[in-house]
Amino acid sequence: MIQVKPRLDRDARREAILDVAQDVFLEQGFAAASMSEIANRLGGSKGTLYNYFKSKDELFEAYVQRRCVVNLDEIYGMDHAGEAVDETLARVGRVYLRRVLSDDNLRHFRLIVAEAERAPEFGRMFYEAGPLRGEQRLAEKMVEWAAKGLIRAPDPMMAAHHFLSLCQNRYFKARLCNYVPELTDAQIEAETKTAIDTFKRAYRPD
Repeated sequence: MIQVKPRLDRDARREAILDVAQDVFLEQGFAAASMSEIANRLGGSKGTLYNYFKSKDELFEAYVQRRCVVNLDEIYGMDHAGEAVDETLARVGRVYLRRVLSDDNLRHFRLIVAEAERAPEFGRMFYEAGPLRGEQRLAEKMVEWAAKGLIRAPDPMMAAHHFLSLCQNRYFKARLCNYVPELTDAQIEAETKTAIDTFKRAYRPD
């Protein structure tokens, strides 16, 4: 009996292409990666691939955008009613450190930043869709807290930037250079607590 391979709908096919492209980009880098290799791993033709993405640049852009969405949704979920300031900062800080400083995330970060040298528009796109949008989401919460008199934050974006910098500052370069391994749960807790304590002293209400 002949088994017919199920056809993927267009959205599922697009995600499958991005999954394979991500693996190829990470293994080979952008310059060495080819549309032919991606098509071969998919088991289809380059023609099918070009039906979804007109060029390797466009495919890389879609890969970067998807990475940003994954990180934003994981780190900056703000719909937690009834949380105190400390609770929200602790939750965001823990997930931020665990996610941003993970081996997996840093592999993607190095790849994207390296490609930004050739194509600055990739760097701008990544920053605006990822780090900047994350700061904006946190800043929106800072505005809410300031309106309730829970913190003093004349510049909510600066406040958001300060908190995230306090979380990652001590380990980011060491992790980026593979100088230290992924943080333990105890290290994440310690860094988050220190960041919160410092933030509260700087932004305590009058």
